[in-house]
Amino acid sequence: MVEPSSVGNRSTVPASITTPAQAAHSTGLSTKHGLPRTRLLVFAVIAASGLAWDLWTKHQVFTTLGFPGVRPLWKGQFLGVALQFQLETTFNHGALWGMGQGQTWLFASLSFVAAGVIGYFLWQGHVTASKWLTMATGLLLAGTLGNLFDRLGLHGCKDPQGQLIYAVRDFLDFWFFGTFHWATFNFADTYLVTGAIMLVVHSFLMPPPEPNAAARSMPS
Repeated sequence: MVEPSSVGNRSTVPASITTPAQAAHSTGLSTKHGLPRTRLLVFAVIAASGLAWDLWTKHQVFTTLGFPGVRPLWKGQFLGVALQFQLETTFNHGALWGMGQGQTWLFASLSFVAAGVIGYFLWQGHVTASKWLTMATGLLLAGTLGNLFDRLGLHGCKDPQGQLIYAVRDFLDFWFFGTFHWATFNFADTYLVTGAIMLVVHSFLMPPPEPNAAARSMPS
């Protein structure tokens, strides 16, 4: 015979549920805000190394070649006449593909906004919600800061009158079939385009995150 007291004392309240963020924090795998440390590290490495490579290559090429108008340092031809590549310096006062020429400060302001948005979503944990988003936003931040550095004139390049040139340094130059010239670009541009494509792929192809397994096991 079951004693009534034992039945009455039996708790029907489910045990406390620990979220993944709480579990990671309790094991030291996340920050005090619940952000996964490993993904924060991946984000930081991609952003920092991407920015460093972009600025270093710009400096090296512009130091070697000088300002626009100098003969290309190196020219290669691939696939017959289908693809040609050369290094040629140029200053871009606009955005990607030369759009918005003369709007340097507008694009610099937009770069500040973009960096702030990335930082906000990083702080809120949206960026580290998946490895894919972590890599994509790391590339976007590297590209944003790389071109912002140039738009602020921090590269130190000056025109013949001694005035700072507030423009992005580009040097990667491609020709297709000897007639079609792709807009000269830099590595920061490749980060921005790659990161944007990754975000589009994520929005259309990546499945939404599964609900917490513990939450699914809760009685209705």
